[in-house]
Amino acid sequence: MSSNPTSPVAVVTAGSGGIGRGIAQALADSGHRVVITGRDVAKGDAAAKAIGPADRVRFVSADALSQDAVESAIDTVIDDFGRLDVLVNNAGGSSGFAPVAELSDQAWEQAFTWNVSSGFWAVRRALPTMVAAHHGRIINISSVQGKQANIVNSAHYIMAKHAVNGFTKAVAKEYGGEGITCNAICVGPVETELMKTAGARAAAARGVTYAEHVQRYADATMTGRINQASEVGAMAALLASDNGAGITGAILNVDGGISPY
Repeated sequence: MSSNPTSPVAVVTAGSGGIGRGIAQALADSGHRVVITGRDVAKGDAAAKAIGPADRVRFVSADALSQDAVESAIDTVIDDFGRLDVLVNNAGGSSGFAPVAELSDQAWEQAFTWNVSSGFWAVRRALPTMVAAHHGRIINISSVQGKQANIVNSAHYIMAKHAVNGFTKAVAKEYGGEGITCNAICVGPVETELMKTAGARAAAARGVTYAEHVQRYADATMTGRINQASEVGAMAALLASDNGAGITGAILNVDGGISPY
C-alpha cells in the first residue's frame, strides 16, 4: 500500500467476513491503513477490495490456528510499513459442542488455541514495535460468554472467552505505562457466517432450530434485536482512536444489554 505513510496501520485478524469485516471497515473509514487476515485468499482479496482502495486495505493470508502463520502475518505488516498501531484479535470460535462429560480433548484444545493462543501470539509479536513507538492499541474480541455462562454444551468456548478477558487485563497492566492500551469487546450475537454455521451446530446440540436459537438471543436483549457488525466496528474505532487513550483494561459490551455487568 502506498497511501500516506503517516496514516496509522491496523491489523484485523479474521477480517474478511462478519464482525472482523465490520471492524476493518470502521477502521478504514476512520483513516487507518488496514490489513485483514484469514485463510481463504479469494474471500480475503474480495473483502479487501470491497472495504477500500488497494493503497489503503490489503489482505494477508494467515491461519489463526497456526503460530507460524500468525507471527508471520504480524512480521509482514511491520516489515512492509515499519509500524503497527492497532491490533484487533478478532479470530476465534469453537466446534465440537457437547456437555462437559462428553467434550473432546480436540474441541477443548482447539477452542483455547483459536481464541486465546492466537491472540497471545499476535500480541507478543506486535508489542516490541508498539513499545518502541510508545504507542499502540490492542483490541481483543471476546463475548458475553466471557462474563457469564448461560448456555450449555459450550464450556470450551466459555472458558476461552473468560481467558481472553483475563489476558486483556494482564496486557493492559503491564504495558499501560508504555502508551499502549488493551481492551476487550464482549460481543453479543451478531448474525455472521460463523454464527450461521457454529450457531446451527450449537442449536442442534440443544435440540432447537437455528431460528429459535437466534430468537432466544434477541429475546434476551434490552433492544429486542441482535447487534450488527458495524456496531462492533464503531466501538473498535473509538478504542483505536486518540480519544480512546484513556480506556484500557476495560471489558466492554456490545450486546444489546444481555450481560448483567
